Amino acid sequence: MQSWASRGSHCLSCAIQPLFRLGIRTFSTTPALQRSKRLQKSKKSQQATQTKPDNSPARPSLRSATKNSRQNVTAPDFSIIVGTLLKELKKELAQSSESALAGWQRFERYVMNACKLEDRATSGGFGTLRQVKTTLQKTYIQSGVRGLKNELEYLLYAEDVTSKYSTPNLEQQKKVADMRFPAEWYPQARSIQRTIHLHVGPTNSGKTYQALKKLEASKSGFYAGPLRLLAQEVYHRFQANGTTCSLVTGDDVKIPEGQAPTIVSNTVEMVNLGQPYDVGVIDEIQMIGDPKRGWAWTRAVLGARAKELHLCGEPRVVPLIRELAALTGDKLEIHRYERLNPLKVMDRSLRGDLKNLQKGDCLVAFSRVGIHALKADIEKVTGKRAAIVYGSLPAEIRTQQASLFNDPNNEYDYLVASDAIGMGLNLSCKRIIFETLVKRVPGGLVRLSVPEIKQIAGRAGRYRSAAQQQKNGKPAENDGTNVGYVTSLEEVDLPYIHQAMGIEPPPITAAGVFPPEPIFQRFAAYFPQSIPLEYIIKRLIDVSQVHPLFFMCDPRGQLDNAEVIDTVSGLRFEDQMTFMAAPMHTRDISSRDVACAFAQCVAEHTGGRLLDIPDLNLEILEEPVSGNKEYLHDLEILHKSVILYSWLSFRFGGVFTDRTLAAHVKELVEERMVRALTEFSANKKLRKDASLRRQIALQKQIQDHKRLLAEADLDALEEESEETVPIDLSADNDSLERVSPEAQAA
Repeated sequence: MQSWASRGSHCLSCAIQPLFRLGIRTFSTTPALQRSKRLQKSKKSQQATQTKPDNSPARPSLRSATKNSRQNVTAPDFSIIVGTLLKELKKELAQSSESALAGWQRFERYVMNACKLEDRATSGGFGTLRQVKTTLQKTYIQSGVRGLKNELEYLLYAEDVTSKYSTPNLEQQKKVADMRFPAEWYPQARSIQRTIHLHVGPTNSGKTYQALKKLEASKSGFYAGPLRLLAQEVYHRFQANGTTCSLVTGDDVKIPEGQAPTIVSNTVEMVNLGQPYDVGVIDEIQMIGDPKRGWAWTRAVLGARAKELHLCGEPRVVPLIRELAALTGDKLEIHRYERLNPLKVMDRSLRGDLKNLQKGDCLVAFSRVGIHALKADIEKVTGKRAAIVYGSLPAEIRTQQASLFNDPNNEYDYLVASDAIGMGLNLSCKRIIFETLVKRVPGGLVRLSVPEIKQIAGRAGRYRSAAQQQKNGKPAENDGTNVGYVTSLEEVDLPYIHQAMGIEPPPITAAGVFPPEPIFQRFAAYFPQSIPLEYIIKRLIDVSQVHPLFFMCDPRGQLDNAEVIDTVSGLRFEDQMTFMAAPMHTRDISSRDVACAFAQCVAEHTGGRLLDIPDLNLEILEEPVSGNKEYLHDLEILHKSVILYSWLSFRFGGVFTDRTLAAHVKELVEERMVRALTEFSANKKLRKDASLRRQIALQKQIQDHKRLLAEADLDALEEESEETVPIDLSADNDSLERVSPEAQAA
């Protein structure tokens, strides 16, 4: 049996060097530890490496995520590939330790039966074996032969741990992991009679406006939004109205001095379930079905101690909220809204020509670099100014940019924005123009879903806010001039927009859940402290039970964080849980180093001053501002690291004491980022037909996916998923795309 070196026995620089050659081990997908079909999607997590074997299972060390190129083979007989790797692995294990081969024959037979399943299986049965083969196939696509070998190594390790510590206590562990009744997790909310007001309707229908009016008139209440950007917008709105309001996001807290705030504006993850309120407003309630963050909306809906709970979102969430209200015993009132102005899809695109832009147009792009490139190109072609709005832009600059665009009496005729505008920002956009419908996410390229297209497109025609268009709670008569239009920059995207706008997305039928900390603590008590947190997460999800009204959220982010946590010794389990929820960015080795250094500070309870952490590249602030990608990349890493420092300073205030300095550094970084992005040189040749090239790349990605999984019957596993399964795609060297900050907002 393969054993692992003790957790924290090496520093980070040592931990990435293997003591014997077993390749890079991937923790991202483990078939024996996955049960839900929703967790069968391809996992693109960072990779780890093995260290010298020990006599007992212990935490593995961290390895930077080095991508293997995908294998350009068709794999006519996948079982032959796996069998060859098993022979190599057996030979290496025999050289390291004879005890490592204990139970090898049973493990080898189990894996080979799974790989040969398609040769013998019919359409039914063999569920666990089918999952084993599916995960091995997907790992092979992502990381090639080397990654497949790593997955086999982890399977062997996990089976040994399971047989020793989980199987003997399986019934008790299943009771701990029973998540069929999440409403019972919040007895204080169940002790009061709540009234849920569900405000549903299309964009620009005034539903959120009506809910916020109720909140403004209340004695105490909260707003919960999906993005920091929206929480800040509501905070500034109430401040401008003279209503005392505080702001609480993961990395920022603003409480007015000298007066007790009656209203708090949060991101949805930060809702205080221990505080009673008169009114609560939860925005974008349809995100309760989000595969990654849906648990936060479920937590807020089930646990908020508000006498009146106002939920705002799309009509497709009505059936689910009815079920949840019946489950909790709350009274439900549904308020339906109609759009305040017409919305039409144009017959023609801009045909790639920015000269066809009109005053009041908003172009939607999906990366910070792309936004600034479009801004520079628009201003060069048209001679008019373009404002920009995206999530990580400093609040003051963002407010200024939005005001410049909304004011018709200046030279700011155009707006270039991220998809964050689809989440409720009030901007006076006459037309919404999609730069592309294909965006890059961690793991590859995906096309925008129908709900995403409709939500972003619905921002068109907002020349007057809901407050201006509604009088005495009733919509004002439409004069026919405020019509919203939707189109695309390139002709290739327009047919899909027409199709999406004419489709009603299916109703949301399940709410996301994720094990809360008390369940993790009770479950981890069955295992030695040397067992990796990553294994604890996967095993808990594997043995958990979920009611059909709920689904288990994708643990990919928590697993990525666990890879970092498992390299640091001395962390209490409570501290591990905090870091598991932290906004780490583990895709980059520099960001991993910083996160590991922060965790080490907590473990040692010292060294948390900002200037004492050498992994923070503060020297970048002394370099001259440049528009090259390397400089921008370094600034982005520092920006994310400082946000993580601020987040941790609110949880470990005795360790991370330089919160004020961190805020100042964050401002300096943001100022340099804006200047650097302004200097970014837009390449018209790259932008021309950019959407068409992305469409072609997406189709190639899908074909590669089907080809490399030719012998795996994945239709039954994936047909229930509405989300495109992304596969890592080597980016075009000419691509301007970078993952948008909004995609990782918490």
